[in-house]
Amino acid sequence: MKVKVLLCCCVLLTACGGVDPNSPLGKRQTIFKQMLNTSEELGGMLRGRIPFDAAQFAVGAKHLDELSRQPWQHFPAVQEPDGGSDARDEVWQRQERFQQLARELEAATGALAAGSAQPGQTSASLAPLVQRVEDGCEGCHKEFRVY
Repeated sequence: MKVKVLLCCCVLLTACGGVDPNSPLGKRQTIFKQMLNTSEELGGMLRGRIPFDAAQFAVGAKHLDELSRQPWQHFPAVQEPDGGSDARDEVWQRQERFQQLARELEAATGALAAGSAQPGQTSASLAPLVQRVEDGCEGCHKEFRVY
């Protein structure tokens, strides 16, 4: 009986504060986490934390480009009521600017994917393209994310 009560409590506690993975918030959080993990790996290769492998870098850059086009569809037209989002109200109030920054990020990840697919790339030659992607992320976060 004690085990059942303990198990029940654990299940209830994990349900509290959790985000439904099928909700718009859950879907975009998943994509943003995947983007972060991918960009950290690419940045690690450029900064020497991970050995640079041009072929693997190109695969990661292509994946990041694909991911960068996905989260925006999961921002509903109307803000979710206190759903635990880190997005500021401005996302919904300034949609034109938000969408502009999303397109700029997509352009930056597209340029990174195209550049990394070219033969003979080095970490030094790819660094400015990665910096453009990082700047895109940071710019949007500064305007639209709650810290």
